[in-house]
Amino acid sequence: MDKLTKEQRHHCMSAIKSKNTKPELLVRKFLFSRGFRYRLNHPRLPGHPDLVLRKYRTVIFVNGCFWHGHEGCKYYVLPKTNVEFWKNKIERNRSRDIEERQQIASMGWHCITIWECQLKPQVRQQTLAALEYSLYHLYLDDRRIKSYETTIEEYSMAADSVESYGKSK
Repeated sequence: MDKLTKEQRHHCMSAIKSKNTKPELLVRKFLFSRGFRYRLNHPRLPGHPDLVLRKYRTVIFVNGCFWHGHEGCKYYVLPKTNVEFWKNKIERNRSRDIEERQQIASMGWHCITIWECQLKPQVRQQTLAALEYSLYHLYLDDRRIKSYETTIEEYSMAADSVESYGKSK
């Protein structure tokens, strides 16, 4: 049984935002201050990722621990009322998140998920530093792979064949 009336519950639930949340704003401000440029909630990608860094071919989801069912997190606790509803809702969110990540990966994008608990003051700097490190290395790895892609034909065209050396006509 719910302790609030239907109107009170509606008011409380309507105040919960899905975009421009405090954890998302923390990540956005950090990335922008480090020179990373991004787009918000890109409509053409599955799940409308919170941040899309096209240069790095990376998307970032900033997930709330409760809403996305972060296992082992102290902020993910099922409510004591209407338990079956919440269990089903969070399980649907989890399965949708997995499906969206798989779709994004199949499109050739990197997917990073940052949890709300990873942005708490005690571990925030470590999380953001790890994010920056990951993005730089994704970029360097992508550039390295592209810059060294050559075929055997390209090498053989650069030099004469071995038989032609030392023979005079």
